Amino acid sequence: MTKHIEYRTSGTCSRMIVLDVEDDVITDCKFIGGCPGNTFGVATLVKGMPVSEAIAKLSGIRCGGKPTSCPDQLACALKTAKETEEVL
Repeated sequence: MTKHIEYRTSGTCSRMIVLDVEDDVITDCKFIGGCPGNTFGVATLVKGMPVSEAIAKLSGIRCGGKPTSCPDQLACALKTAKETEEVL
């Protein structure tokens, strides 16, 4: 079963992350706003990746002097989904 997630980001240029997860694997990912090349690149790289692997690789990445980044916010979205049992 595919789970559709819409996550409002915080502290980044992107405003939202929209993603689909099926059987604990990211099947689609899009950033709304942000740096187009970087967000498209991250979204493309995580497609087909297990949720736990994406969280491990992206958590804690910072953007310049900001305490977070678009990749880190994607990890936050996935963690939140797991905590609320949206993704199992």
